Amino acid sequence: MKRIALLGMPNTGKSTLFNRLSGASARVGNWPGITVDLMSAKILAGSHIAELIDLPGLYDLHGFSDDEQVVRHFLSNNEVDLVCIVLNSTQIDRQLSLALQIRNLGIPAILLLNMQDEAKRAGITIDAAAMAAHINMPTLQLSAKYGDGCPSLLQKMAEVINQNTPKMNADEVAKRLEADNQIELEMQAIVNNTVQIPTTLNNKTTDNIDKVLLHPWFGLPIFIISIFFLFQFIFTVGAPLQDAMAWLFDQTRTVILDPLLSTAPTWLNGLLLDGIFNGVSTVAAFVPIIILFFLVMSMVEDSGYLSRAAFLMDAFMAKLGLDGRGFVMVLMGFGCNVPALMGTRVMRSRGMRLLTMLTIPLSLCSARLQIFIFMIAVLFKPSQAAWVMLSLYMMSLFTIFITALIFKGRFVSNEPFILELPPYRFPTAHQIWARGWQEVRHFLIRASKFIIFGVVMVWLLTNFPSNVPSASVDTYAGQIGTLFAPILDPIGIDTHLAIALIFGFVAKEIVVGSLAVIYGLQGDALISQMAQNLDWVQGMSFMLFSLIYTPCLSTIATLKTESKSSAFMWLSIAWSLGLAWLVSLIFYQGARALGF
Repeated sequence: MKRIALLGMPNTGKSTLFNRLSGASARVGNWPGITVDLMSAKILAGSHIAELIDLPGLYDLHGFSDDEQVVRHFLSNNEVDLVCIVLNSTQIDRQLSLALQIRNLGIPAILLLNMQDEAKRAGITIDAAAMAAHINMPTLQLSAKYGDGCPSLLQKMAEVINQNTPKMNADEVAKRLEADNQIELEMQAIVNNTVQIPTTLNNKTTDNIDKVLLHPWFGLPIFIISIFFLFQFIFTVGAPLQDAMAWLFDQTRTVILDPLLSTAPTWLNGLLLDGIFNGVSTVAAFVPIIILFFLVMSMVEDSGYLSRAAFLMDAFMAKLGLDGRGFVMVLMGFGCNVPALMGTRVMRSRGMRLLTMLTIPLSLCSARLQIFIFMIAVLFKPSQAAWVMLSLYMMSLFTIFITALIFKGRFVSNEPFILELPPYRFPTAHQIWARGWQEVRHFLIRASKFIIFGVVMVWLLTNFPSNVPSASVDTYAGQIGTLFAPILDPIGIDTHLAIALIFGFVAKEIVVGSLAVIYGLQGDALISQMAQNLDWVQGMSFMLFSLIYTPCLSTIATLKTESKSSAFMWLSIAWSLGLAWLVSLIFYQGARALGF
């Protein structure tokens, strides 16, 4: 099988092109010589079935960031049949050096000038044929966002592979990577002869928008208000979909499953219906809101607005020992903490990286999101939902800022912050769906992996020993809850909630499903029962603890791998647990003291 590597600088549309070419066939795999997993997919290039590998974004093959080292190690340890170099056509004068570095390695390569639609709007014209002659490399113009040029790219891949150009083996590539070259002068000469860039790019619209959104006083409030209205939209549109899903599952159990399993042994009936079905269906009922959330947030992310948020926060983050990149990683952590932790490799300073990694697990990730959506449905009116959700995001940011402020003296960095603001973009429907579906698919895979295991274990703990009432204090679950009562009672977390939190250590996706199993109910019946057992103060304390305390096992493992330190991993676990308990204690006892 042929091997094709996709390589480019950050913000060139490389991931968009990978998704466009790979569709839904992407997978994660490990490779010789590197310690991280890379996305790969099988594609059809002419008559060849080839494996397309998406390498991390990098600025320079001779740089020192972790991502740059990953690319060098991959090329040094793995033979590659073709490298596709993705550059941003609007920044070709600054990015061509990377193509020249790859060319000098002797690996067959194709130069891809992406974002041709934006270059056209900016008045930039590139003579691709002349550039191909200068650089001695096939050169194509395309737009991964719209799919323009992708069929020609697959055809060109096949042509280059069929030429059977002698390729250098990994050892020869490794030797050339050690050598420096006179690329800068050659790059300038090529740009002068092949690219026409207007003296002033047509960025009036972007500049006018930025005058408002990047205003030193109004920029941040506008961002917070925008996020609030997005939450309001998600809950308003998603609530009827959630109710419809809950009704569908309720009818499925009443009409089909209850009669079907009526003659089954009591223990099997309980396991299948009160255990697995209740747990899985309760989580599944909230999937429409999760999907809507990811679709909306992918649209915001691809628009270029999140980079502006990082710019707005940089001055403030610098006082905490972080920078705007750290804020970007925190925002990425709102989707999932794991890729956000891996994204810190772009930071050259170890102190900056460790401090950022300590704060990321406090981001309100998608797994926690479903807990909050469920608890908000139990305890608050629809008109209050967006405000409660916004308050949780603000608390997430507050704990991140406090953590950075406390530990900045221990993890010191003087690395300068450079952030390139991309132009505003209007994501296509395909783009929104592809990005949103990628996040939803990741969520569903993780959920299906952990939820069934979790709800079965919770059912066993709440139903054994078999000679005591189900979910009583005499069951194994009740005994565990009693054991932790001295710690959790002061923050208003009862035995039922305590069991859910314990299983949340494995994965937060288990928490909601385990509550359905513990109560032996689903849908509206579960919501009604919990609303009777809990008041909003207890529920909010539970959500605050869930927000802050130790994230899933995957995040913990990534912390250890990326930091290369068990001590740092344990510091993160201990800090998040202690902070979660303290914040919940202050809130719960304070609310009770005020008479709530």
